[in-house]
Amino acid sequence: MKIQNYHYLNQEIDVSEQFATIGNVHYNAQKLEGFDPATGVGQLRYARFERKGRMGFNMYSTPFEPTQSWAFPPAYPDDPAYPFSVSLVGENVVRVRTTCRSGDLLENRDAQSLMLDGAPETLPLAPVEADDAHAFYRTTKLEVEVRYDPFHVILRDAHGKELTKTLHASDSKCLQNYNPMPFSYVRSSDDMRKYPAVSLESHPGEHYYGCGESFTKLDKSGQKLILWTKDANGVETRDVYKPVPFFMSSRGYGVFYHTTCPMTLDFACDYAQAQTAFMGDEGIDLFLIVGTPKEILGSYTELTGKSPVPPLWSFGLWMSRITYKSEEEAREVARELKAHRIPCDVIHLDTGWFEEDWLCNYKFSPSRFDDPKQMIADLNKEGYRVCLWQIPYFTPKNEFFPELVAKGLAVKDADGNLPTDDAVLDLSNPETVKWYQEKLGGLFELGVSAIKADFGEAAPVTGVYASGASGFTEHNLYPLRYNKAVYDATMKYRGEGVIWGRSAWAGSQRYPLHWGGDCENNDMGMLSSLRGGLSFGASGFSYWSHDVGGFVRESTEELYNRWTFMGIFTSHMRCHGQPPKEPWAFSQEFCDSFRHMVELRYRLMPYIMAQSVRCSQQGLPLLRAMFIECPDDETCAALEDQYFFGDDILVAPLFEAGDSRRVYLPAGTWVELGTGKVYEGEHWYTVQTSVYPGLAFVRAGAVLPMAEPVLTTDDLDWSTVKNVLFTDGKATVHGWAYCPDTRAVEPIAPDAPTVSCGDVNW
Repeated sequence: MKIQNYHYLNQEIDVSEQFATIGNVHYNAQKLEGFDPATGVGQLRYARFERKGRMGFNMYSTPFEPTQSWAFPPAYPDDPAYPFSVSLVGENVVRVRTTCRSGDLLENRDAQSLMLDGAPETLPLAPVEADDAHAFYRTTKLEVEVRYDPFHVILRDAHGKELTKTLHASDSKCLQNYNPMPFSYVRSSDDMRKYPAVSLESHPGEHYYGCGESFTKLDKSGQKLILWTKDANGVETRDVYKPVPFFMSSRGYGVFYHTTCPMTLDFACDYAQAQTAFMGDEGIDLFLIVGTPKEILGSYTELTGKSPVPPLWSFGLWMSRITYKSEEEAREVARELKAHRIPCDVIHLDTGWFEEDWLCNYKFSPSRFDDPKQMIADLNKEGYRVCLWQIPYFTPKNEFFPELVAKGLAVKDADGNLPTDDAVLDLSNPETVKWYQEKLGGLFELGVSAIKADFGEAAPVTGVYASGASGFTEHNLYPLRYNKAVYDATMKYRGEGVIWGRSAWAGSQRYPLHWGGDCENNDMGMLSSLRGGLSFGASGFSYWSHDVGGFVRESTEELYNRWTFMGIFTSHMRCHGQPPKEPWAFSQEFCDSFRHMVELRYRLMPYIMAQSVRCSQQGLPLLRAMFIECPDDETCAALEDQYFFGDDILVAPLFEAGDSRRVYLPAGTWVELGTGKVYEGEHWYTVQTSVYPGLAFVRAGAVLPMAEPVLTTDDLDWSTVKNVLFTDGKATVHGWAYCPDTRAVEPIAPDAPTVSCGDVNW
């Protein structure tokens, strides 16, 4: 929430405000000139407008009015023209580029971009029709029409159905209305910066998904989102730790804005006909992707990169709290885990492993850790990896503060000073990255397995970075640089890639994994966490986690129990937050329930690994919103309290106290996990819980490879994996098997030996 007439550090930048500011000059796109259909290149002509006050029948409005400039010298064109291009990137991707400045500002963007996973290869343009009015292109997956006057880019599917189009000022039929905002840009009277608006047509019943880890309603229709990385301080706000300039529409297309500048996305919020991206970037680089949600995610992650599969142990339980402060506490947690027979793979030490809490100096406290290297080695022998918290900000009290300032490794302002009281690592500087990775390297050499890349959302917007860019461009990019630096260091020193990151931007999925931030310990905190995870998955990220039980306060036993069930059906599972978080600190009944659920997760580890490989190959999330799996089922369009875990498990957690809930089962036949009860799909049911404090259903015919219960993933005996069949006696048998030696998957043969789910002791 923005407080009126008050600006604070790292306040989000709402670019749409520039378009509502009296005194700013508007330039609405009018027509294409000199367009060559064979190359897709031309000039986009704009017309000059200003908002003019209009009084009528006791109402004041500010509609657009054509104007002429009153400039000195009279050398600035009223109706400028700038470069424009359209190209095909694969059979189902259209790329549209233009600028608001003279010259081709996008020429070198691909080579310099950290968001893209290599420069996209373009297909040759072959217009199937072109004349003085338009150019028409077709592939096996889409059709795109470029109309010259008035200017439109029209996107259609392979059957000719219009999916969306750019909006021209003439598309508004309302008398004296200044909405919808047309494809345009505005020139700020403050600093002469130009801000484009990409306005696309919205249709009745259209749903929108994605934009990163957004905690608001999963369906973004009717919402206005500000893409600005920010410490959300919870999961029940519209602030976002991990914004991503990508979304999908239920009409069968996705949109990716190739930019790091602040953006505001209006999904038919201010005007029902338009979904508009207000951008801080003076160049527009827009990818339109056609297909099903799975096809769109596959193509989007071909552009920005797919998530590699993290190591097996990372899929086990991470036990943590804020915070374990001593070697004895860490060893005690390991002893208690064994004593209570609770499977676990990672013990995480949060902010208190330094001599002074939160004061990151990459050194274990000498007064509380006698021999950290030996401690880590001993924990490793027991099957436990160690993860450590750290932060890229250094307070003046930190011993590295003078060095970072003196060597120019921290972000500076325009005067060469620090823009804030802290020294913030300038990760656009290769020397800073080298310094930082060497510090992490010292921890890895002690035996540490993973680093928690906390924070990263507050790169100073007033900073001047070693890249030569300002904070306006670098702020949203900082998490990507941060994720990469930690991931690369982990790969260098450990030979396997995994981080535990809070902030992200488009492309960060190449450096898994991320968790959902500081969630409240209540029902809404639990649901909002899931919203964020589903939205994140719909933004190209295969892996995501959350703080099981909630972070902010001590978890109630009842809430923790329900939340644990959701945790076992998340790509990664960590218990973290205010103490106590250890299950043995609660009742024996809770501890037994916790163990029972985590054992199920470890038994499902062969399924989880097989599905993870497939998700990484296809660019799909392991935690999957219903609409991704069932795009033609309108009931699934807005469902946000149930989801798919991989291809075949439908999960319905309990989001309030009780022992039953309503659940929707889509087309097909479904077998309840734990009871074997069979349900017909395309129906709502009120189902009573029985074996677990939540509900899960398996697609009929699915084979889930399952292992024997173990205490760590190191103990998994892959030779004893059994194929558990969930069947209604009619559905086709299907499933995937994971090979730990090759980390590959293969289909389970229909005649492979199976065990009936009814014979499993759940």
